[in-house]
Amino acid sequence: MRRRAAILLALAAAGCGASAHRAASAPVGDTVRAALVDRDGDGFLEPGPGETLRDRGRPARLGRVVATFGQLTDTHVRDEESPARAPFLDRLGAPLNSTFRPQEAVSTQVLDSAVRALDAERPQAVFVTGDIVDSAQSNEVAWAIDVLDGRRVHPDSGRPGYDGVQEADSPDPFYYRPDHDAPRHPGVLDAAQRPFRARGLDAPWYPTPGNHDLLVQGEVPPTPAIEAVATGDRMVTTLDPALGQGDFSETDARSAVASALAGGLPADAQHVPADPARRHVSPAEWMAGMRAAAGPGVAVRGGRMDYAVDVGSSVRAIVLDTVRRAGGSRGLLGVAQVAWLRAQLAGAGDRWVVVFSHNPLDATDGAAAALAALDADPHLVAAVAGNRHRNTITRHGHVWLVGTSSLADFPQQARMFRLRETAGGGVALETWMVDHDGRGLAGVSRELAYLDAQGGRPLGFAGTPADRNARLYVP
Repeated sequence: MRRRAAILLALAAAGCGASAHRAASAPVGDTVRAALVDRDGDGFLEPGPGETLRDRGRPARLGRVVATFGQLTDTHVRDEESPARAPFLDRLGAPLNSTFRPQEAVSTQVLDSAVRALDAERPQAVFVTGDIVDSAQSNEVAWAIDVLDGRRVHPDSGRPGYDGVQEADSPDPFYYRPDHDAPRHPGVLDAAQRPFRARGLDAPWYPTPGNHDLLVQGEVPPTPAIEAVATGDRMVTTLDPALGQGDFSETDARSAVASALAGGLPADAQHVPADPARRHVSPAEWMAGMRAAAGPGVAVRGGRMDYAVDVGSSVRAIVLDTVRRAGGSRGLLGVAQVAWLRAQLAGAGDRWVVVFSHNPLDATDGAAAALAALDADPHLVAAVAGNRHRNTITRHGHVWLVGTSSLADFPQQARMFRLRETAGGGVALETWMVDHDGRGLAGVSRELAYLDAQGGRPLGFAGTPADRNARLYVP
């Protein structure tokens, strides 16, 4: 058991990353108008004043709006009933604090709620910057596309109903059981498995792969041994109390997983209903599915989803694929990709340029040359990313680096952008956070995410006010 659990530690090492009625009463949407606050620190959110746009850079007189667009990131649509998951590792703490979340059963409903909120902002396009699903499973990909496209969603696997570690009769005190544990939400798990009609994005949407989209739990490529576990009927739910974190690392994950699975699952693994839809897709299959469902212009070149599309007549969006196909969560940008990026910048003409990627470019191997090219281009406005699950705004030269929080953890927000001309020939990129509407299960999810010790308020993923709603000036 110690050896088998150790490989799952390596697999998950860098995976990142009140009542239902009370939770659902929160305001929806534009946080400039109204934001969620916890005035008395009791762990429950309530409506509060909006957060104005904070000027960053040298202010200039504002002119006409040239483009509006939105961002969803790290949505982590997941099959929480899958035997390929390792939720028991979460109790060991960092860096393994993303293998279980108390709200993980309602990821499709949270995404649907966020889509409704973004639709109310009326963007011309929405960029979905990676970790769209949690573990590259075929059913997760289908659910995510169905939510984004506004189809009927069937967010259940195995047999009908919930089968997993959060069941009411679970004897393990580590797992939150919504039927019994505070804050109680009886019936949430059963409700989470029921089909629903998604709202769907009104604007065309443009995907970017993340490590969780193409790798098992964001760490290793699928293998026949892993497939046997994912589509099988046995799930590991417990952990040897004597197991420590050890000296594992991401570089050990691939060989460690292969070694452990060669010995089979432990005898005390829980029996669960099998489901062939839990198979893992290849990168080519993931990209083909997303390309068929997404907006026009999405392309794959050299086996990577690098492409450029226009938002209106004045903005060129360049999308970069930063996923390491060999495994691991850190971003990678190849020499050929940087050369392609330079060509796209040259071909953008007088359009303003915004770059999108899953991994922040300042934390991506091989991206130093890309950042230098961006900073040298006077039309480059910003590089927008996800991955960190945190709202951030910093600068690299004249380029604004914008990071956006996830839907998997608090604050479960999307981000909007509005590009405006300014006096003197420059632009200002206005950006603000958008709260999902919190209807039904989504409200329960946000409440639980806020209370979660490993992904909620203690970690400050919401960022500072200047990381959320800001007006970013570009000369």
